Amino acid sequence: MQVTRNRRRAERAGFLSKRVGHRVPLVTAGVTALAVAATGTAFATTNGFGTQQVGQDTKDGTVISSDQYLAPYGDRLVINNGKIMSSTVSPDGTHMAASVTDGGAALAIVDLKGNKVQQIVGNSASANLRIKGNDIGQEGPAYSPDGKQLWLGQTDGYTRFTVNADGTLANPVTVAIPADGSKHALAAAAVFSADGSTVYSAVNGQNRVVAIDAATGAITRSWATGNAPRGLALVGGKLYVSNEGGRTAEPGESTINSYGTQVPANPVTGATTTGTVSVIDVADPAAAVGSIDVGLHPTALYAHGRTLFVTNTATNSVSVIDTGRGKVVQTIATQPWPQATVGYEPDAVTLTDDGHLLVTLGRANAVAVYRFSSAQEPVSYVGLLPTDYFPAEIATVGNKIVVSNTRGIDARRPTTAAGHATHDTTSSLTTFTLPADKVIRSETSKVFRQNGWTGDNVKDAPGNHKGKKAVPVPARLGDPSTIQHVFLIVKENRTYDQLFGDIPEGNGDPALAEFGENVTPNQHALTQQFGLYDNTYDIGTNSAEGHNWLMQADNPEYTESSAGEYLRSYDTEDDALGHQKSGFLWTGAQAAGNTVRDFGEFQQFLTKPAAATWQNLYCDAKSMDATGAPTQYPLDSSSPIPSLNDVSVHGFPKFDTSVPDIYREQLWEQDFAKNGPANLNMFWLSSDHTGGPANAAAQVADNDLAVGRMVDTISHSKYWKNSAIFVVEDDSQAGLDHVDGHRAPIQIISPWAQHGAVDSHYYSQITMIRTIEQILGVQPMNQKDTAATPMTAAFTSEPDYTPFTALANRTSLTAGLATPPSCGVDTPAAQDPAAAPAPSAVVPAAEKATAAKWDSWKSKQRLTGPSAVPDYANPAQMNHFTWYQTHDWKKPYPGESRIFAPDDVPGAFIPSTENDD
Repeated sequence: MQVTRNRRRAERAGFLSKRVGHRVPLVTAGVTALAVAATGTAFATTNGFGTQQVGQDTKDGTVISSDQYLAPYGDRLVINNGKIMSSTVSPDGTHMAASVTDGGAALAIVDLKGNKVQQIVGNSASANLRIKGNDIGQEGPAYSPDGKQLWLGQTDGYTRFTVNADGTLANPVTVAIPADGSKHALAAAAVFSADGSTVYSAVNGQNRVVAIDAATGAITRSWATGNAPRGLALVGGKLYVSNEGGRTAEPGESTINSYGTQVPANPVTGATTTGTVSVIDVADPAAAVGSIDVGLHPTALYAHGRTLFVTNTATNSVSVIDTGRGKVVQTIATQPWPQATVGYEPDAVTLTDDGHLLVTLGRANAVAVYRFSSAQEPVSYVGLLPTDYFPAEIATVGNKIVVSNTRGIDARRPTTAAGHATHDTTSSLTTFTLPADKVIRSETSKVFRQNGWTGDNVKDAPGNHKGKKAVPVPARLGDPSTIQHVFLIVKENRTYDQLFGDIPEGNGDPALAEFGENVTPNQHALTQQFGLYDNTYDIGTNSAEGHNWLMQADNPEYTESSAGEYLRSYDTEDDALGHQKSGFLWTGAQAAGNTVRDFGEFQQFLTKPAAATWQNLYCDAKSMDATGAPTQYPLDSSSPIPSLNDVSVHGFPKFDTSVPDIYREQLWEQDFAKNGPANLNMFWLSSDHTGGPANAAAQVADNDLAVGRMVDTISHSKYWKNSAIFVVEDDSQAGLDHVDGHRAPIQIISPWAQHGAVDSHYYSQITMIRTIEQILGVQPMNQKDTAATPMTAAFTSEPDYTPFTALANRTSLTAGLATPPSCGVDTPAAQDPAAAPAPSAVVPAAEKATAAKWDSWKSKQRLTGPSAVPDYANPAQMNHFTWYQTHDWKKPYPGESRIFAPDDVPGAFIPSTENDD
């Protein structure tokens, strides 16, 4: 009966009249014609992926969530123990030690000859060897020269292991590097002296290098370096250190914070402006530490004789240093596609015996191959070889090349759950013998296809635009668009199935739906009026990555490689190391002559009066709505990035689940009435993250009502005729999805958007950002959004100006509160009997003790208050807690047989007590 009623409702809305085949959507002939006619040679189709889904094997490779195919050259070993952050091959070449994260472990020992994972080290029950914590630094474990010790960098020092004869580890011992006030050590690379008696450590969090007695663990020397020392290489008697944050700032220089240090940075882009390699003469205590300028964000160091190679991840180059002369003698560009100069992220390098220089390009899923003869002789480019997802390390083992791929085959780890999650992360090793140059050149075209690197992806409109007909998504940047005002509403953490799994016309799984039509009536109604998108993906695993993908069209290498610790920074708003040199969405919009107004998105700081409780802000929002009076509890939200702070509405709060979204919406209503919209308007509506004072369903209903009211206001305003609203999650980590954990709900709401269709084209956050750029005439920020195809088929040349009228909430916004608000509890509208009922917020007597344990757990998760941190809570626990709440504590989590207390949840291994994820 329910499916029948929903189907009839959809038929009335026009869903089923715009479909073709089993689930391929029908985009009307008018829309298709517009796409072809308007785009010409710039882009002729919506997307090269068509209606393919993540995880699908095609002739071009396996589809992943980042607008790419995977089809690596060579053999693959998938590791189902999380993401590889870094790796090291043992001196005898028989084993690889890989530091891993997001899978319940800290180390995986791989038998290279047997091509299998031999041992797992961590603090979860599945580990073969238990250690205190799973926190790991950006750079990999270090073997001693004789192969009998292995050192793993962690938050405040190292764990030292004995290496057994079979390559496994034993006898973990902590080697401490004390915190310096609030600055933890954040141990990065380690390198042994030639005789193995001393370990040199890059102390990333304290901007220094220390010498440690390998036998006793005592610190014997310390040298100051540049900012954020990361990689190390010992050449002769000198130690070379890559400083990812560059040199120390000079008086009067523009700076931005990075873990308590003000580093030289651009106030507009927020990115660092220097990169250096420190030079330490370990044999001469009196020698001053030298410095060599290299590119931005230097990371990996690789020495070959007197030549030192440095990967510069932000300037997409490799610096070649002649250590005898102490200077850079060659800079190798690692930008294989002429259309874009940034975003490839070279992060590791090695040299073969026959003179091939190999450089991993993390964000391109490829190894770049060059011919190298000497430091002074320019290299010659050979081509590219495809890898798995985000190659992070590369090594030669005999005549074999071994590549460690951070994300392997994406979030496709086998689980017993009835769906996929973003934290089902994998990693992989790909192994091959370097082929002939002819084969490398043929593989290069394959890499180009897999990344969508085709010619003329970005066409600028030359000359005068007067007289040119405006279209929703212009073919050329700068040509007129019918859309003048873009609203980007960023929400938190939901999968497609959680929100829309109950819509029968889309590719949903009702069994995984948690926030159906009676919880989210507005978003369901918006899909009926403006279309349903059931094949769109958020790339990030969590908020640290998700907001970067939206604001930078990338998750820079720094954030990618920080996932094992996240203590230096989680939300990189307050860390210059997480910002790309080409800037953000808002800086690009401004450069193109657009106005920008920001409401909370990408902001870091929040101050609010003590009386600004959820309950009081809820009552205040009702009062503001009824009277038009200003808030009684003025808040202040801000960004450390000057260019964002300048366009921010500071009274609009950033993430804090103790702030109702209807309060945020009222603050915006008043600003909108007074100032109208900018060309680019950015919002962070975060209540659907859940974990605040009200229960999960109440918070998602609060978010739904805020979104509905915003659309109502815009669509009834004079600005509606040239507006487009994009509603997107920052990531989809907080639930399950039957297609892929990265599949997420999005909405495109505009008179110029398709109406009433089910659109099953493959889209992603990157294609959505590229669409916004195309509308506003913004130059793409890096190779990812440059390669992306705008969502032209989501728009029409025949506008429908019918406004949207918000629906009343059907789930009580105050459900689950321990203390009711002074203005009274919320009484919702009647629920639709044709839809699944909303949760009741009543805990059965048999589960009250378990629910009480969860309440105690929640109080420690930093979900509320000025110091609230998105995703501080362990994701497995958070997902279980939300599931239990939305199923009235009556139904186990998918794939499980009972309801667990927090400590019993499978996968409850991250974060540590001080970790931000």
